Amino acid sequence: MSKPIAVTIVGGGMITNDLLLPAVYHLQRGGVVGEIRVCALNSAPLKELKESAVLAQAFPGQQFIPYPALSEPADRMYPDLYQKVIAEMPPRQVVVVAVPDQFHYEVVMTALRHNQHVLCVKPLVLEYRQTVEVEKLALEKGLFVGVEYHKRFDRRSLIARRHCELGNFGAFVYGEARLIEPYYYRHSNFQNWFTVDKTDPFVYIGCHYVDLVYFITGIRPVEVSVCGVKGRFPNGKEGYLWSHGRVRYENGAILSVTNGLGYPDDGAGSNEQGLVMYFEGDNRCGLLEHDDQFRGVAYSYQDTIGPGGTRYNYVNPDFFQYAAWEGVGYKPVGYGPDSVSAILNTAHQIEAAVAGLDEAAALRRRQELIREVDAKGLIATPANSFINELVVEAARKSILADGDAVRIVYEGEPHVEFGHAG
Repeated sequence: MSKPIAVTIVGGGMITNDLLLPAVYHLQRGGVVGEIRVCALNSAPLKELKESAVLAQAFPGQQFIPYPALSEPADRMYPDLYQKVIAEMPPRQVVVVAVPDQFHYEVVMTALRHNQHVLCVKPLVLEYRQTVEVEKLALEKGLFVGVEYHKRFDRRSLIARRHCELGNFGAFVYGEARLIEPYYYRHSNFQNWFTVDKTDPFVYIGCHYVDLVYFITGIRPVEVSVCGVKGRFPNGKEGYLWSHGRVRYENGAILSVTNGLGYPDDGAGSNEQGLVMYFEGDNRCGLLEHDDQFRGVAYSYQDTIGPGGTRYNYVNPDFFQYAAWEGVGYKPVGYGPDSVSAILNTAHQIEAAVAGLDEAAALRRRQELIREVDAKGLIATPANSFINELVVEAARKSILADGDAVRIVYEGEPHVEFGHAG
């Protein structure tokens, strides 16, 4: 049996509760993960995780070590505590980065400087130059960095990628994507960081579908234009609550991307999302249509336990659900846990592969294995998904300029600049 890897999750918010911690707990059951730490800005979200009845039912007896301690006052903030927690980790474990977008770079780089593998929620960073720094430092140290674009692990996406590789659709020419998150996000911690100067719906969630189209087709985006609709959060801070993006690709194809924080809390779904792509072929067209909003399962509960506090719900059995299994508690299933598991298992396998090698040989082998993952292109890495950082960098320039076109230049040193793609 390979030695388990210790995991430190930096960030105790929604994605940690809904996906990351459950997936890590289940890997702990299988011996892939050892000790688990969760570090947050303050004790309040950690207390919620510890007291979660859902987590207790699914993972009886399993625990994490909280930083700061639960006894600390909820209003006392520890913005730099993660640095101390990471510095105290043994080398070549895993840091899971689950903080707001604008803090990804500093947490990822802290982890790498302390010789830790990294799982980062999307997008990796907000500027291309930063992803180059991450890639360079990680490869030099033989550290694996995986970006958690979980839609890549949806079976429908994997099937679509195969058909695209085989030429069964034709050439991609036009698409429409939508991902609108629930209104109640506005009442969450989003109102403290999802501000006009920091991020927007296209960058935060639209990047899922931009990455997915690239993952399926392999065609690079060359121009981005994003317009936003501003609004006020309950605390008075201003943010882009809606956005519409247009992405043009190197073959002339266009993708329209609609995003927002406004799916009705009374609605039956947990959000609104889907993708339609059209293709040109030999005297005919091809079509890919994924209705990610409704996957054929609807429940009406006895109580109001739906995402927005509703009884009747469209249930997504594919992203994340707790299911009965042969072990104790419940098993997290879906492409969300599959994505997290793929990244953590890869880090674990890399370390297992170099056990017993001297330092120089171990570094060479780690680098070889990282390049193999880069080349396969299934897990998003800095080397194989840097187009996402170019897109989000272009998107931020565009939305702050009220929708002006920003082109992506790949020749020489890749960069973004105002103007239309030639």
